[in-house]
Amino acid sequence: MLTTMISRIRRNHGLEHASIHVLSEKHHNFSAQGHSNHTGFSLNIYGDVSEQEVTAAVEAAYQRLKSGERELAIHPNCGTALLTSAAMAAIAAQATFALEQRRQRQPRFNLTVLFNALPGAILATAVALILARPLGLFFQEQFTVEGNLGELQLVSIQEVRPSPVTRFFQLLLTPGKKLDARSYKVRTVD
Repeated sequence: MLTTMISRIRRNHGLEHASIHVLSEKHHNFSAQGHSNHTGFSLNIYGDVSEQEVTAAVEAAYQRLKSGERELAIHPNCGTALLTSAAMAAIAAQATFALEQRRQRQPRFNLTVLFNALPGAILATAVALILARPLGLFFQEQFTVEGNLGELQLVSIQEVRPSPVTRFFQLLLTPGKKLDARSYKVRTVD
């Protein structure tokens, strides 16, 4: 049962990404954010994209994945890739500071450790971010998305009221721009 649910989440996540890719092919002045679960996915669109265009994009993404375009399931701005980058950068910086603290034989972290380790921490973080990009894509492909939809079927694509979280992302993703936020719930079944 758990493996079935995880499989559904991964396939819905892949369809979510593919939908964003298809929208990106036709629209350039928008942002998108989504969340997948075992019943489908939520898609938040920030910009001038109509409900009909979102519906057409989800349906086209579904057909393209079913036709074998599995690469559409991978997206470079996925939370998996972003979390991989953040984790690797944090670990690289922390390790650099810890090594400097140990090198100086300091019992506590202090300003001397900070200033001596900072150039190395910046370099280690930059290297970690470079390595994290392909690793994040690998993690997506192996663990969090699936481009083979199997027996997954679209049930409905419905506009819903934007949540407070959607409004928060609207502030983050569209600073200084007046881009509308619209939310959609895409339901699937196996």
